Amino acid sequence: MNAKTGETLKWRKMNYKNDEIFSVSKMLCAMEENYTCACARFISRNPSKDPVWLLCGKKHQPKALIINSRSTLLPVFSGMKEVPSPKFLNSFFQLKKIHSVQGLKEEVLFLESAIENFGREISDSIDYDLMCLESKNNEQLKKNNLPVQGLTLRAPGMTDLDALAPLQAAYEQEEVMHKNSIFSPAASRINLANIISEGRILAAELNGKLVGKINVSGISFSKYTIGGVFVHPDYRGQGIARVMTSHFLSSLLGTNECMGAALFVKKSNIPAQKLYLGLGFKVLCDYRITYF
Repeated sequence: MNAKTGETLKWRKMNYKNDEIFSVSKMLCAMEENYTCACARFISRNPSKDPVWLLCGKKHQPKALIINSRSTLLPVFSGMKEVPSPKFLNSFFQLKKIHSVQGLKEEVLFLESAIENFGREISDSIDYDLMCLESKNNEQLKKNNLPVQGLTLRAPGMTDLDALAPLQAAYEQEEVMHKNSIFSPAASRINLANIISEGRILAAELNGKLVGKINVSGISFSKYTIGGVFVHPDYRGQGIARVMTSHFLSSLLGTNECMGAALFVKKSNIPAQKLYLGLGFKVLCDYRITYF
């Protein structure tokens, strides 16, 4: 029961009638800035495999939700401080393995506690800053798009897969993998091939050698989630990441479909934080990924 309103709130699975999909989409769209990744996962989910649970009151309007996207749970609690325990997840875990929970830190901590009560142990947790860039900052991006001698920026194709694969592998091992995970070169290569095929990727080539990359990792209602930002360690400190990122973001924000961009950067990655703040990003809140 909600202590403020006295309304009884219950979890239930979302049905796939058009009116309910519209209702949930409207709710997510209104909160897109803080839930860009959750919005993108909701849009791209497989309805036959990835259920969504709604927390509803007597009028059946969703107050909060939990999105299952592949092996990840994403809570969207809309700032609610009192949320009924999602006990239904215990039976769901008997059918499907959940690899991680990600979202706003306070909401992830709530799910962490609930999941631990089901006897599942946390493997690792990584804290990030969730950052957002609005389309009005495009002019600031252009000011940062200064030339670097010998640097060429271009959209890579499948013929670049072999040259880009080591950069993708290094990015995943440095920025994505948690301490107890095992790196798979084959899975990394498949992931990169999918990114290239989708076309929203930019590569940085210095004097004929591919040394950096950046790509879109998700698309929500009006924002892009940016990921895969990586420059080979031997070529850092030359402004490549700044030019590559500002150029890529300018191209995205210059389209009518993109009103902004979001990303999350590790709390420990001070150089990356300085880069994004210098490009006009603002820190929205604490973000967390917990692995089981």
